[in-house]
Amino acid sequence: MLRQRTHVTSRCGRVMDRRRSSEPRRQDRVTVDNNNMGLLSDPNRRRALLGLLTRLNAPICVVCYMAGVAWFMGLAFEPFTLRTYMSENAMGSTMVEERFPAGERALATGREFAAHKKKTGGMPVDWLVRTMQARGLEVFTQSFSRTLPFPDENKERYMVKGTNVYGILRAPRAPRTEALVLSAPCNPGDENNQAVGLLLGLAQYFRNQIFLAKDVIFLVNEHDLIGMQAWLEGYHHTNTTGMDWSPLQGRGGSIQAALSLELSSDIITSLDLVLEGLNGQLPNLDLANLFYAFCQKIGVLCTIQGKLQRNDWDSVSGYSHAVQTMMLMVMKQASGRPWGDHGLFLRYHIEAATIKGINSFRQYKTDATTIGRLLEGMYRKLNNLLERLHQSYFFYLMPSLSHFVSIGYYMPAFGLLAVILLLRALDLWVQLMTPPPRTEDGVIDIEQSSPGVLSVLTPLVISHLTGVALYMLPVRFQEMAVEHFPVSETEAVVLTAIAVYTAGLALPHNTHRLLAGEGTEQGWRVLKLVAVLYLAVLLGCTALINFSLGFILALTLVPVAAFVTPHVPKVLSAFILVILSPACTLLFSVFFFQELQEMPVSFQDGWVLYLSVISQGILDHVLYGSLVYPLIALLVYPCWLLFWNILFWK
Repeated sequence: MLRQRTHVTSRCGRVMDRRRSSEPRRQDRVTVDNNNMGLLSDPNRRRALLGLLTRLNAPICVVCYMAGVAWFMGLAFEPFTLRTYMSENAMGSTMVEERFPAGERALATGREFAAHKKKTGGMPVDWLVRTMQARGLEVFTQSFSRTLPFPDENKERYMVKGTNVYGILRAPRAPRTEALVLSAPCNPGDENNQAVGLLLGLAQYFRNQIFLAKDVIFLVNEHDLIGMQAWLEGYHHTNTTGMDWSPLQGRGGSIQAALSLELSSDIITSLDLVLEGLNGQLPNLDLANLFYAFCQKIGVLCTIQGKLQRNDWDSVSGYSHAVQTMMLMVMKQASGRPWGDHGLFLRYHIEAATIKGINSFRQYKTDATTIGRLLEGMYRKLNNLLERLHQSYFFYLMPSLSHFVSIGYYMPAFGLLAVILLLRALDLWVQLMTPPPRTEDGVIDIEQSSPGVLSVLTPLVISHLTGVALYMLPVRFQEMAVEHFPVSETEAVVLTAIAVYTAGLALPHNTHRLLAGEGTEQGWRVLKLVAVLYLAVLLGCTALINFSLGFILALTLVPVAAFVTPHVPKVLSAFILVILSPACTLLFSVFFFQELQEMPVSFQDGWVLYLSVISQGILDHVLYGSLVYPLIALLVYPCWLLFWNILFWK
């Protein structure tokens, strides 16, 4: 017992010794932590850091802007890009044998379709129904009608009535819970007849195949996007655009993927892949990878944005080619409009793309049989999917079909522009927190220290009311404009929008006349702080949804937000603000887009195209739900008006 007590006593002593020896170490650690906290909480150090950021604010902003532009331009350089690869295991191998043999027969069917279309003066519904039924499909029709808010002068239509015809090939080896779609729009004239013939040829070929595990829906839609919108709304039992359509009598499974086919002639020199959809949405990158893989396998010349693949990435001409291709994708994505019938599938989380056949009189020729084999291979791979495409990227830019830029690479370019707004906001906050000047008697100048609430609130309200007018008045006042001016309905809508936009320039900077004595030196700083933070949140949210649109707006609006004050030269600054306004940004984008397409236009033709772009933007919003027009009218334009108000602050 004595030995045990002695042993326990010695153990307790050792434990107490360890605790005593650890106490100094713990005290040292607490001291170090207090010193580290001092670096953050010491008012002198914090004041020095804020002083440094304030003193170097302008140079840092200039460097960030130049770095953001340089980063974006460098994205097309090969070290910044990644090579495309197939992420979905079910589509990883193209080792299937395509045996579609009926290319010439499909072209003959297309010519027969063209003859019946010319005879009926539109969609040959009865002939299509009989032809699809003869190929063993379950055939159904859908009628639809839509009255446009004003005439679409580009396609010469106002009251649209049409019929969609679709046939369903039921899967012989599955419970028919999933489906794939192959569509071909019925365009007026001699356009796209070959695509309808090839669609019917593939329907007959697939009818004799036993490997299908998904329903295949063969759709011929009338009036392009309007007909496709009606069919998708009927298929998913939704009505988001106010269109009148008859319910679908036949329905397949949940649509997993879709392809839209457009062919310009019997002989094709290259196939162009169109990815841009509604509101800048893009399909899963694996769908583009699948198209490129089969083009490489079969030996079909493939393009994106109408531009061929190049291998001389390290040369100046190769880099210029990649930049042009990427910028075309950026411009199309920023427009927010669907660039093919596939663009409307994306809002229903259906991966879709448009394949366009182009005859550019190159020496390389591709016949209809080869295109049919390519489509057969793609649908056989899509048929193998066990789940929706999800493993690859949904946010990307493509300088070529073999390379892409992921969101992790291009988002820092926008971040460098956005940080300028935060730096300017910090500078304004420091200025507002600086004690106001004192008079000779030592009294604080209240006029300079406390801006009235109305002096800040009034420009905000009036600017947004102007934006509401820009959004609502053009369509609502078109009849009044037609009665008083010798213009068409479309011209009335566009000219009313321009008039409201221009009239808004005269409203905000005169608000100080309504509030005598409310304009103070601190007042414009508060208003600019609110406007800068407002713009930062607006551009950030826009870039998350549509990077291209957010980046283009940041390129023009961030310099406005950075330099405008009431103390800069009025005339020159007003000219710069107008040049960097949303309307002029759209005008410059129209000319730049034509240059990228190597189709330059004169100023007069460019102005006509600019007016057409405005009318199409309003139509896309009303017909399909494009968000670009309401975003510009209700948020971006009022935000720009706040900076216009600051310039003329009194």
